[in-house]
Amino acid sequence: MLHGMYSQLRARVAPALWRKKPLATAFILSAGLLIPSAQADTSANPTHAKPNNQQACYVDGLSEQMQCGFILVPENYAKPDGKQIEIHYVVMPAIKPSDKVEALLAIAGGPGQSAIENAQGFDRMLSKVRQTQDVILIDQRGTGQSNQLQCIGDGFDSALAVNESDFDTRLETQKCLDTLDADVTQYGSLSALKDFETVRQHLGYQKLHLYGVSYGTRMAQLYMRHYPQSLVTVTLDGVVPMQQSVLAIGNAIARAFDLLIEDCTNNRLCHGQFPQLRSDLEKVDAELTQGPKISQVPDPLTGEMTQLTLTRSKFKGALRMALYSPSTRSLMPHAIHQAAKGNYQPITGLYAMGIDNAGIAMGMHASVVCGEDWQRLTPELRAKTSESYFGKEMLKTFAESCAVWNMPAVDASFSEPISSDIPTLLLSGELDPATPPSWGELAMEKLSNAKHFIAPYATHGVAYQSCGNDLIAQLVEQGSVAELDAECLNEDIRRNFYLNASTVEAIPSDTPVKLNEQTALNK
Repeated sequence: MLHGMYSQLRARVAPALWRKKPLATAFILSAGLLIPSAQADTSANPTHAKPNNQQACYVDGLSEQMQCGFILVPENYAKPDGKQIEIHYVVMPAIKPSDKVEALLAIAGGPGQSAIENAQGFDRMLSKVRQTQDVILIDQRGTGQSNQLQCIGDGFDSALAVNESDFDTRLETQKCLDTLDADVTQYGSLSALKDFETVRQHLGYQKLHLYGVSYGTRMAQLYMRHYPQSLVTVTLDGVVPMQQSVLAIGNAIARAFDLLIEDCTNNRLCHGQFPQLRSDLEKVDAELTQGPKISQVPDPLTGEMTQLTLTRSKFKGALRMALYSPSTRSLMPHAIHQAAKGNYQPITGLYAMGIDNAGIAMGMHASVVCGEDWQRLTPELRAKTSESYFGKEMLKTFAESCAVWNMPAVDASFSEPISSDIPTLLLSGELDPATPPSWGELAMEKLSNAKHFIAPYATHGVAYQSCGNDLIAQLVEQGSVAELDAECLNEDIRRNFYLNASTVEAIPSDTPVKLNEQTALNK
């Protein structure tokens, strides 16, 4: 039953990503800010085009014909005659013909996710925008097909059995660096921004609307700072303000755990089934602090028995990734409770759903975080970050990996708030485990023509889960935030919590149950 439940849910969550895994054990403690995998679930393999040209192609998961191509740019813009790299793009054409002077550029998260590999999710979310606007997807340098900086590690089987305490971050980072045919110092956000603007010029669009999700909101804000003349509107979804180091995500994760426990406590059925959820979580955490639990479990992918070395890192990392999506979040109380009873199969299922790293190119991830986030940590921020388990572990991990990556620090002005009057919509999910609403408020500091909406029931990536996509289409059509209204975001989109492995809890006939609760239980 457990194997079947998690296999079915995994098929909905990430059906195309189960391939050889890039340093999976490292990612669970990374600073990843990513597109929720429940929606961003399709790999792409568009046809290659000749340099500086494009041609018709098909992207996996979509039946429509797209336009694919790439441009050549200097790896190091200070050396224009030096090594050239390919920057690949896909144009998803508007449904209705237009004059093509404007388009929407959708920027993926991570840092390290491929926009093209998430084409299906972007197409679904931006379907209304595509009625009148082309949508451009660019694989940011170091991701996807744009000279991907990927570090290949062990497969899924060994990931289940490995003890993360044996992982030598400095050694593995050096091994990764040695395998990459790239000057990794050239893969930060500012170099990528020049690529984006070059693609815009190459495609001949006069102006762009921007949609950035998660880390993509940093790229969008940099676009606002450096090329404001190229922009019409901007949407920032899951906001990473320029003033904020992404390493502060540790406190956001702790907040999201507290909200999960609060939601279960306030849910009659969840609280009745898991009345000591916080105690259950603390019990497992305390046990794993003493050492890993080694057992034989059915492989969540094949059903065959395999070794599980359940470490504290693996346990908490699996739960962290589950917080990103409403679907996986709904499984967490059951998984935590079962782990407290010594049954680790549900946790293994959650771990399996996040093992693909959401398609993160870990080399590019390191280039961005080590150059833009690690080196701006003040003593005060380090102390605050160390208050949480994830924050403390991330500081340790990046101290070792960034020493090897040796990225030059961005200028201090990089962290200044964006000052702009471009019409800007900011979207935050109240339940977000990565970019909490307070980050959106921080980004608003000098945005004079902006609105910040908080979706009370959304996690990370509001537009994927709510009417946020309608608001984006309205913004693009009207070119103004004046008429935008957040009322539709109040619709309760939550899934009820799984109460057991089959999701169906037997309810006594004399127990009153709200209609929406009964419906959710039998989905």
